[in-house]
Amino acid sequence: MVAKEKLNICMLGHKRVPSREGGIEIVVEELSTRMVALGHEVTCYNRGGHHVSGQEFDDKKRMKYRGIKLKTVPTINLKGIAAMSSSFFAAIMATFGKFDVVHFHAEGPCAMLWLPKLFGKRCVATIHGLDHQRAKWGKLASTYIMLGEKCAAKFADEIIVLSKGVQKYFMDTYGRETHFIPNGVNRPENRKAKLITDNFGLEKDSYILFLGRLVPEKGIRYLVEAFKNVKTDKKLVIAGGSSDTDSFMEELKDLAKGDDRILFTGFVQGAMLDELYSNAYIYTLPSDLEGMPLSLLEAMSYGNCCLVSDIPECAEVVEDKALIFKKSNVEDLQEKLQDACDHPEMVMEMKKHAADFICKKYNCKGKVFTQLPGNFKGQIGQADLIILFTSTVSHIMVNGAVQEAEKNNITIERSHSSSSSALKRILGQYCCA
Repeated sequence: MVAKEKLNICMLGHKRVPSREGGIEIVVEELSTRMVALGHEVTCYNRGGHHVSGQEFDDKKRMKYRGIKLKTVPTINLKGIAAMSSSFFAAIMATFGKFDVVHFHAEGPCAMLWLPKLFGKRCVATIHGLDHQRAKWGKLASTYIMLGEKCAAKFADEIIVLSKGVQKYFMDTYGRETHFIPNGVNRPENRKAKLITDNFGLEKDSYILFLGRLVPEKGIRYLVEAFKNVKTDKKLVIAGGSSDTDSFMEELKDLAKGDDRILFTGFVQGAMLDELYSNAYIYTLPSDLEGMPLSLLEAMSYGNCCLVSDIPECAEVVEDKALIFKKSNVEDLQEKLQDACDHPEMVMEMKKHAADFICKKYNCKGKVFTQLPGNFKGQIGQADLIILFTSTVSHIMVNGAVQEAEKNNITIERSHSSSSSALKRILGQYCCA
C-alpha cells in the first residue's frame, strides 16, 4: 500500500499504547502502526497514572513504540476525572502541534474537538460506542460525554462509527452522516494449555470463558446468576480488570460465593490471554451495551463457539454462527448455557466454522497503487477484488491489472469516478453483501 501524501497524525482519547486496557487501545495501536507502515508520522497522547487494573500491570514509559511517537499527558488520576483531564491536555497539545489530522477516539474526548478545529486542524472522530449509556458513569461524567457527542456531530470533519446502530443514532439524532467501519480481526495462532493449567488448573474445553472489562453493562451479573444454576462440571472463568469499578468486582465475587466452579483471574494479557481464548469450551458475552465488541471477534477468530446477548452489536457480528440469548434474561441465558454443556457435538460443530467465518467477514486488506511501481503485476497478489479508477490510472496499469485478474480469476470493478462515495458504493456492494 502506498500513501498518496505523508501526513502528520495524532491520536488521543485512549488510555495508553501499547495496552490491552480496553478495545479502544487495541484499535488505536493497530491503526497507528498501520499508518506508520504507510509512511505517515503518528503521535499517540497517552494518559498518565497507573493501569486501570492496578499498578502491577504498568508498562515502562516509552518514547516510541513500533514507529509511533508516544507522549504522556498530564492526568488527574481520579475515578471519572482521569479520562476528562488527559483528553483535555492532549487536545491542547494537539492544537498547537504540527499535525495535519487530529484523530479523537470515544465520545468524551470529543468534548475538546472544537479547539484544534478552531485552529485549522482537520479532525476525525471515531465513536466506539454510545458511552453516555454506560452504567459506570455518574451524572457529571455522563454530561461531559454527551457534550463530546454533540461536539463530534457539529465540528468533526469526518465521523467513523463501528456499528450500524450507532450510525442510525447519529443520523436520527443529529442528521449527521457517518462512515461505518467495523473493527477487524486477524487469524491468531492457537496455543496449548500450559500457563492456564499451571496457574488455574484449566484444561482444554474444561471452562466457559468471559474475557473483558468487569463493568455492569457487560452483563456479568446475569452470567454469574445463570451459571450457578447450570448442572455442569465445567468452570466459569471471568477474566478481566475492574476498570474504575472495584465495587462492582466485589459485588460479583460476593454473588459467586458458594460456587467453587467460578474463577476470577484478574487482568490477563500476552500468552495467558492467548491460552484462555484457545482452550475455552465456549466464550460468552452477555452484554446489555456494546459498541463493536473486539473481544467477540477475537474469540471467534480462535475458533470458539460463542454465546452472546441479542443486542444488534453482537447479533450482527455472529449472524447464525453462534448461540444467542435474550438480553438481560437470566433464565434464557441459563437455558442456553445448559444446552451447550449438554450437547458438546453442537458446540464442536460451531467451533469448526467460527474462525473461517469471522476472519472472512472482518479481515479485509487493501493495496492502493497511485502510480505504476516496478513489478506491478507481482505486487497485486491473490486479491478478492481489483478496483480500477479508470479516469485516474494509466492504460498500462489497467492492462496489467486486467491480465493479472484474468490469470488468477480475480473480480474487477471499473469506476470512472474516483470519489470516496464511489469507493464506498463498490466496497458496500462486494464486502457487505
